[in-house]
Amino acid sequence: MIGEFGRATAESGTRTDALATALTGLCERIDAACRAAGRDPAQVRLLPVTKFFPASDVAILYRLGRREFGESREQEATAKAAELADLPGVEWHMIGRLQRNKAKAVARWAHTVHSLDSARLATALDAGVRAVRDAGERQGPLRVLLQVALDDDPTRGGVAPADLPELADQVASLENLQLAGLMAIPPQRCDPDAEFARLADLHVRFLTQHPAGTELSAGMSGDLEAAIRHGSTCVRVGTALMGARPITSG
Repeated sequence: MIGEFGRATAESGTRTDALATALTGLCERIDAACRAAGRDPAQVRLLPVTKFFPASDVAILYRLGRREFGESREQEATAKAAELADLPGVEWHMIGRLQRNKAKAVARWAHTVHSLDSARLATALDAGVRAVRDAGERQGPLRVLLQVALDDDPTRGGVAPADLPELADQVASLENLQLAGLMAIPPQRCDPDAEFARLADLHVRFLTQHPAGTELSAGMSGDLEAAIRHGSTCVRVGTALMGARPITSG
């Protein structure tokens, strides 16, 4: 009979093999998309989206060489960051919608927030970062991306394109935030090429006023090739790497 330790070891090995295989295939897919677009693969980073998956999966990916991880729920991410605090060099990214009352908690662990979409949230994040910096819990400002709305669905978040310049100026004026670029999620049942082309045009105009904001976080499991064709510098991939979610999002 196999003991509990042996069973756990076997399961860990199986999961490591599955993630290693998926990671290799995904990196090859990203490299191929870059070559097809005439881009240097070094220009596009993979952000594994580990939301809903256990900290043990993050630890496996860390051993496989990954250092950046995307999360969408503050409570889950805070717990994982604490559990894996002994892993050096980890950068946690908040990619989901963020409530203002969670700003200080996120400021303790986040390297980058991808979903800043209002002046009120910017003010809350700035205050949260200031508080944790004053308490010695963080060094340096919080890197932020402005989420642009490419549709009219308020549940998906994002600032309207017409309001983007004003929000960008407001964020750039805050001393505890570093404006790094834009993020967007294309509408459901849309032509991703058309939406990412639109996003690329917005990014070009954004850069005329904020030239340091070169990050363009766009593309997920099903549409990363289209995003890379239109200038994405960071693809956020969950399912194609991690597999089906082990728990619900409720």
